[in-house]
Amino acid sequence: MPGNTLDYNSLFNRNLPAPPAQWTGHPKYNFIGGHSDPDMVPMEGFIEAAGNVFRGDPRNISMYNFDGGPQGITPLRQFLVDKLASHRGINTSLDEILITSGSGLAIELINEILLEEGDTVIVEEFSFSGALGNIRRRKANMVAIGVDHDGMNMDQLAQALEDLQSRGVRPKYIYTIPTLQNPTGTVMSMERRFRMLDLSAEYGVPIFEDECYADLIFEGEYENAIRSLDDSNRVLHIGSFSKTLGPGTRLGYIVAQWEVMSRLLSRKNDAGTGVLDQMIVADYFNNHYEEHILKMRAALKRKCDVLASALRESFGPNVEFEVPRGGMYLWVKLPEGVDSRALNMPALREGVAFNPGPDWSADPDAAASYIRLCFALPSETEIWEGVEKMAEVFRKEGALP
Repeated sequence: MPGNTLDYNSLFNRNLPAPPAQWTGHPKYNFIGGHSDPDMVPMEGFIEAAGNVFRGDPRNISMYNFDGGPQGITPLRQFLVDKLASHRGINTSLDEILITSGSGLAIELINEILLEEGDTVIVEEFSFSGALGNIRRRKANMVAIGVDHDGMNMDQLAQALEDLQSRGVRPKYIYTIPTLQNPTGTVMSMERRFRMLDLSAEYGVPIFEDECYADLIFEGEYENAIRSLDDSNRVLHIGSFSKTLGPGTRLGYIVAQWEVMSRLLSRKNDAGTGVLDQMIVADYFNNHYEEHILKMRAALKRKCDVLASALRESFGPNVEFEVPRGGMYLWVKLPEGVDSRALNMPALREGVAFNPGPDWSADPDAAASYIRLCFALPSETEIWEGVEKMAEVFRKEGALP
């Protein structure tokens, strides 16, 4: 009957999270998420690449999985085969690569085929909020391992694996972001990468390696991926195009042997990742990757230096942080006893957005005094102004002297 509205609250899945507030636009000083700099998006290159794509074979668009099948188009996977070999030391093949709609889907798929309620996984103490949230939604248990300037602590990892084995628990995987860790920005040493592989072999636990930020090292040589050191099948490797081009591209990938790949494909029920994005990115990167990534690294380094300077000027000795070797985040420690969650809304009211530390921790209370700041999106002027405004809010709220 007209006017008799339906109450959906009685129909929703009981396990749904609370709904978010309605989006009202981006804040003026935006230090959240993994946004990239709009001025670094290579629009002319994209236009050229799109022209090449639209002059190509229309069957790529008119048919499901025409070129390359369900794992993604051949040119993009071939680009990854070549890039992973030259930049990350990984020798792989087209058959071992799956293109996904962002690295978030890559995490979702790996958890889909490995995790059941009550399973145990090992994670870094501070880690990617999306991965931690996915594990929590699946009601799996997390064992958190400390992270220092050389990455995950291997002594703690060895002890955790031994303790779990003594209780008859075999973790499903060790999740690590070894290169430009999110949120800490650390890079795991080669010694620890080899040690992790040894522990993986000893306890029969695979390594889930997330390298979404590995392309963004600012300068110089850097450590090869853990996957490159693996001569068996112990490492599942994922990466992303979102951080090198922009999150709107929604393209990521998984590298895994066929035993795992075949199961991933059985759960990837989206009829294939969007082919237009794949084709444009493949054309652009096959022609411009090296020049693009060098410009991106240089721009990010400038902004990182500006953010570090702005924090020192506006916060002084009241905050602690280490300037990372790359990436797009600073992990900042506020004075002991300060809860960053209580500062979030007052800052937003003044147009400043940051990520409270608890969102990025397996133990939220242990990260209460941390904040994560993304420096990729705001201009250098906005960084200076935003950090000054943030310090004013924090002082007003009693979080700083």
